Amino acid sequence: MLNKPVLVESLIVFVIVLFVHAVVWDRYSWCAVALAVQAFYVQFKWDRLLQLGGAVFQFRTAANSGLLPASMVIPLLGIVMKERCKSAGIVYFERFGIVVASTGMLVALFLSVIAVGITKPVPTNTCILTGVAGSIIIYTMKHSLTVSEVIEVLEVLLIFVYLSMILLYLLPRCFTPGEALLVLGGLSFVLNQLIKRSLNVIEGRGDPIDFFLLVAVVGVVLLGLFFTVLFIFMDSGTWISSMFFHMMTAVLGLGVIMPWLYRLIQRNPLFWLLQFLFQTQTRVYLLVYWTFLAASACGVVFYQNAKRSSESKKHQASTITRKYFHFIVVATYIPGLIYDRQLLYVAAVLCLAVFIFLEYIRYFRIKPFGQTLRHLLSLFLDERDSGPLILTHIYLLLGMSLPVWLFPRSCAPKGTLSGAGALVPYSGVLAVGVGDTIASVFGSTMGEIKWPGTKKTFEGTMTAIFAQIIAVALILIFDSSVNLNSSYAWILASVSLVSLLEAYTTQIDNLLLPLYLQIMLMA
Repeated sequence: MLNKPVLVESLIVFVIVLFVHAVVWDRYSWCAVALAVQAFYVQFKWDRLLQLGGAVFQFRTAANSGLLPASMVIPLLGIVMKERCKSAGIVYFERFGIVVASTGMLVALFLSVIAVGITKPVPTNTCILTGVAGSIIIYTMKHSLTVSEVIEVLEVLLIFVYLSMILLYLLPRCFTPGEALLVLGGLSFVLNQLIKRSLNVIEGRGDPIDFFLLVAVVGVVLLGLFFTVLFIFMDSGTWISSMFFHMMTAVLGLGVIMPWLYRLIQRNPLFWLLQFLFQTQTRVYLLVYWTFLAASACGVVFYQNAKRSSESKKHQASTITRKYFHFIVVATYIPGLIYDRQLLYVAAVLCLAVFIFLEYIRYFRIKPFGQTLRHLLSLFLDERDSGPLILTHIYLLLGMSLPVWLFPRSCAPKGTLSGAGALVPYSGVLAVGVGDTIASVFGSTMGEIKWPGTKKTFEGTMTAIFAQIIAVALILIFDSSVNLNSSYAWILASVSLVSLLEAYTTQIDNLLLPLYLQIMLMA
């Protein structure tokens, strides 16, 4: 029997795909539509495998597979990036967008083939659809990509296969198949880009902040893999193991990551970072303001834990309490987006590295703070944190930061896109910081009419749409670089579709919603 919420979620994704390709229809559109159709059918095979426990790895059980919404994100991002850079006349990034789209399609197709291959009995109709979609995608790639680009796509696919086997085995119940596709697909692409740029370093070419992002992400992931393997053979909770953890972190950071970054930016990374952070008085003010907000977030954590100790050990933070952090993140990102986006870019990278490192300390119980972090953060767990890692706060940071990191600066004259594209860096603020937060708060307190088959309410969704429209109006008032050029109907449609997706998806909305809103705004 078909799941009605999954059908509605799929319908919303199909509408987004058709909206995007109504604007940028070309040969890749046929590939995207074919991929969406086959992902829709394969998604139900994945759902059945998860219900019967027949999947190769242990996935998150409180959600459906999410294959269709996840499969379309990277291909659509590549297609809209290609169109934007083509209109700006930047050939290099136009070709880069084609590579991104092709890579996303091939990785999604690979995940579909895995599901079809392990389903018993073999689903004939789904196999035919997957074969047709694969033929269309491969035929288009053959006539669109150069030999070097084909090799790059295959490299990312190979990295994705190995990362999937390693991380899904080490981290059971942390992802759904769709979330694994997004997270591991993104990691695979970042790792491949870092290797490619490290082998072809040209002095003076490339923005140091882009290299900083690549090295930081790959560095912390490799650090985690190293300690995961190491602590298989020794107890991570002892003082000797903890001292070894801190010592090896310093050795790998100063002996591997720093020289790697030095090779890419051709200057001392620490001196460059300090000079960058304190370059202007505005940056100093922003850093002081962000430090105050970080202290406020820590204060909320300590206060809620003290409240738990005084009331009951079974006390869990409410939805509204968890949304405090959304308000703090909105207050963090909006000044950065208005006054200094480059500083926000680098600060978000640093914050991501710190979050992941603290999660390592919590997960491995590294002394002296590991057990304390476990106790403090357990208060904020929800059903999505069913695996050994706590990832919701990292997803929140990623959802707010990805639109800033993925913004095609080289294809944007004067640092901003025209029309609705001017709101692209604000996608995370609108979708997660405003929309998701308002929907949760108003839906849980005043909502009465529930969307069929879900716990989300009609009132929450409508309030979220209204709040995002008000937020757009405020952005127009306070950010002089934003010029929408009368594209208000498109913005309203984009916000409405993403808010509906929030009501029906069971995937990590902090990660999925900003990416879909960015795709719609860039189209």
